[in-house]
Amino acid sequence: MYYIKIILVFFFLLVLQNGRVHAQFGISHEIGVFGGPANFLTDYGERWNLQANVANAGLGVGLLHFMNLAYCNECNYQRTDSWLASHLRLRNELTWLRSNLEHYGPVASKNSIGGKLLRAMHGKTNVLEVGTLLEYHPLRIRDFTNFGYWFSPYIGLGAHFVTYKPDAYSDLGSLENPKNVFPAFVGGINLERGTTYSIVGVMGARYRLGWRHDLMFEGRWHYYGNDWVDGLNHDVVANKFNDVVFWIGVGYVYYINF
Repeated sequence: MYYIKIILVFFFLLVLQNGRVHAQFGISHEIGVFGGPANFLTDYGERWNLQANVANAGLGVGLLHFMNLAYCNECNYQRTDSWLASHLRLRNELTWLRSNLEHYGPVASKNSIGGKLLRAMHGKTNVLEVGTLLEYHPLRIRDFTNFGYWFSPYIGLGAHFVTYKPDAYSDLGSLENPKNVFPAFVGGINLERGTTYSIVGVMGARYRLGWRHDLMFEGRWHYYGNDWVDGLNHDVVANKFNDVVFWIGVGYVYYINF
């Protein structure tokens, strides 16, 4: 219910913004959906361990909204021919990520007390993000939309507001009992709902499906402003980074007022 309320507020503001901005400035709008596997690089498992990176993959989905001046019939042509209008898109988005998390790696695989403690611990996290990115398209957007190219690559950078809710348990008993927790995590578990920010980088390409339709392929990188997104934060030498997510996926874009 918490996440549904945020999604409804996002759509209400988006519809309100579309009506006002389009009426005043003639900005073109596109909407889209995006989804794919998301790899969580967190304190579960060793960061650069292949098994941990692959096995701790979850799911990410997103609702997208794009604005630009490149092809709107109501925009004046002097602005349409400018470099900014020809190569930049502003993207607003709402994304949701979820993953089950397990400890993998050399330490967790050992038949030792530490290994048993790690293997007995299981976690998950839900992450909801809303924010804005600026996309750069090397090829002219207007040429692409007029079928001058079938593919249009792009890169983008932006920031998100993030709310997250981690959870965890141990097969051995309560995590409040230090005997059931791997020593490095004692005092470093917080399963409360929290907020932070993320820096988001994207790289992808669009494929022209039709007059109002694009297919998009994209890889994404999210770097979070704290290390509590997975509910763990241990003060050891190996824990040098905040939580990170890499995810790739496919999306569909519809041109509203082409």
